[in-house]
Amino acid sequence: MDVVPYLALISAVAALGLAFFYYKAVEKESPGNERMVFLMTEIQKGARAFLQAEYKWVSIFAIAMAILLAVVIAPLAAVTYILGAVLSSAAGYAGMTVATMANARTTEAAKEGPGKALPIAFRGGAVMGFSVAGLALLGLMSTYIVFVVLLEVDQAFEIVTAYGLGASTIALFSRVGGGIYTKAADVGADLVGKVEAGIPEDDPRNPATIADNVGDNVGDVAGMGADLFESYAGSIIAPISLVAFAGAITAEQSGNAGILPFFAFPMFVAFIGMVASIIGSFLVKGGDSTDSKALSKALHLGTNVAMGITVVGVVAGSFWIFGGDEFTEDKPWGLAVSVIGGLIVGWALGKTAEYYTSDHFSPVKKIAVQTETGPATTVLKGISTGMVSVAASVALILIGVGVAYWGGQQALGDEGIGGLYGIAVAAIGMLATTGVVVSVDAYGPIADNAGGIAEMAELDPSVREVTDALDSLGNTTAAIAKGFAVGSAALTALALFKSFEFAVATASNGEQSLQLNIGEIDVFIGLFIGAALPFLFAALTIDAVGRAAAQMIEEVRRQFREIPGLREGKPGVHPDSARCVAISTDASLKEMILPGALAVVVPLVTGFISVNALGGLLAGALVTGFALAIFMANAGGAWDNAKKFIETGQHGGKGSDSHKAAVVGDTVGDPFKDTSGPAMNILIKVMTIVSLVFASAFV
Repeated sequence: MDVVPYLALISAVAALGLAFFYYKAVEKESPGNERMVFLMTEIQKGARAFLQAEYKWVSIFAIAMAILLAVVIAPLAAVTYILGAVLSSAAGYAGMTVATMANARTTEAAKEGPGKALPIAFRGGAVMGFSVAGLALLGLMSTYIVFVVLLEVDQAFEIVTAYGLGASTIALFSRVGGGIYTKAADVGADLVGKVEAGIPEDDPRNPATIADNVGDNVGDVAGMGADLFESYAGSIIAPISLVAFAGAITAEQSGNAGILPFFAFPMFVAFIGMVASIIGSFLVKGGDSTDSKALSKALHLGTNVAMGITVVGVVAGSFWIFGGDEFTEDKPWGLAVSVIGGLIVGWALGKTAEYYTSDHFSPVKKIAVQTETGPATTVLKGISTGMVSVAASVALILIGVGVAYWGGQQALGDEGIGGLYGIAVAAIGMLATTGVVVSVDAYGPIADNAGGIAEMAELDPSVREVTDALDSLGNTTAAIAKGFAVGSAALTALALFKSFEFAVATASNGEQSLQLNIGEIDVFIGLFIGAALPFLFAALTIDAVGRAAAQMIEEVRRQFREIPGLREGKPGVHPDSARCVAISTDASLKEMILPGALAVVVPLVTGFISVNALGGLLAGALVTGFALAIFMANAGGAWDNAKKFIETGQHGGKGSDSHKAAVVGDTVGDPFKDTSGPAMNILIKVMTIVSLVFASAFV
């Protein structure tokens, strides 16, 4: 079992090697004609400039947090915090770089059909997927091996946990900043272009089109990558910290034969999931059909195979690691049940998201029907669809929690933390195949960009038909990945919450314990603050999109009004796209600071006032944050695909009143699904991990 951290480390290096292999495979493909190369370069420049500016802003916050950690916790905690932040940033930047390179190449390949285009888009996404999984696991295993195994430093597990906090910081600001950027551009481009000017999406006359395509990369690639980086690292940290803080274990004791399996098992699940993802990624091949079901089957084959390999590996691993262990009750398969239960529930959450957001099913078709009576009924139906989806997702999470808890008890007994440990490792089950899950998710923005380049380069309509088929599937794959992310967030936050409870008791030498009796006034107050916080966070981010979009709308209108011949599409007349890119960049950087800081400052202030109030805050935020995340992601996805469903010719098709109503629904849903919703799962984990890292300071 001593070898498990090193196996995980090797698998992380293999993942990074695969990312480089896919990078070279994408690079050798043709980017198309001169106009396509120009558009690709403009998108690259805009995305690179935004990320560099964003990371400069975030680095100020990160340095302040590192200083606080060094003073309050331990200097080495600041080191691992910075490591987590730097690696998360690097993964996002690498993924963005390749995604902006793969877009034009996917467009060029679409001339030959989906069989050529889909694998290129997937490989571009796979660079993101395996960079995220590889760097996250590499950094975490290096931290564990150096500080726990080799150096056996004091406060080793606080130092390991600080790595997750660093990743969370970047994830929060990347999701919020990237989400504001992309949706400000998207809303401005859609409302002025499609509704007012009556021109197609991604029309070269629209000044906001380049900014919209840049936004796909900084929000849906770099932002999403940072999100899953943090989720993946956090899911591995959660069971390790739970065991460490529950037993107040030091680094010196962590090699104990009885304790070691509890640390080795999460790492083994990560190892087998990484190997499975690498194998699964080679199975994604495109066919000749543009039918979304055929494309979906081709794209999801790799994910399904990776999940199957993971199931077999986890069963074998549970018997290897816990088979003869004194802590188990001769039922090591119980922990395999916990992990597999998490994997299945994560998949089921994704399928639930697919049901509510795909135009193959009735919820989206019913929203499309409502567009015939105007924007108001379209918005109402989308809201109710998102709300209904919460009930199904909550039911799945509760099933997952129940199965994982039972599995943990079967393996480790009714006493102690057996059931909670089962829940913690179930979160890793959800994200074990992160490499291939992120690959499939990052494929979507690449396909979306490919369609934009086809339109702006004025290629044959048949090319746009292929890219539209790929893009429509991308909306669904994004919803599925969000299901995995928010499901794991709920389980990880629960495990980290229990770790926080144990850390409070340990830090106070047993003199203080966390009380969560809502009859206690401080707990009651904290509960309501926590319940309100996700709503405030959502309001701030939606308002930010609204303000930035308003600037974008005015700028697009101004250019149509003041640049002669632009709206008519006269030869040689081009929009000032750089101005729109600057508007999105400036607005998103300013607007991301307040909501991002809120997630860190509120739990810190509350914890220093009352630990019990902080416990109530975390409980309230977990419940409402999870529900809001599901509601917003699925409502937004449903509105988007209802619009795309109408654009296929249903209910009057493009340009009809139904289409205009659907565009309004889509623009309402944009910040729901790509800004506020995805940031919720990071919010609840950031607050929990901040509380855990600073627990000793609070008491």
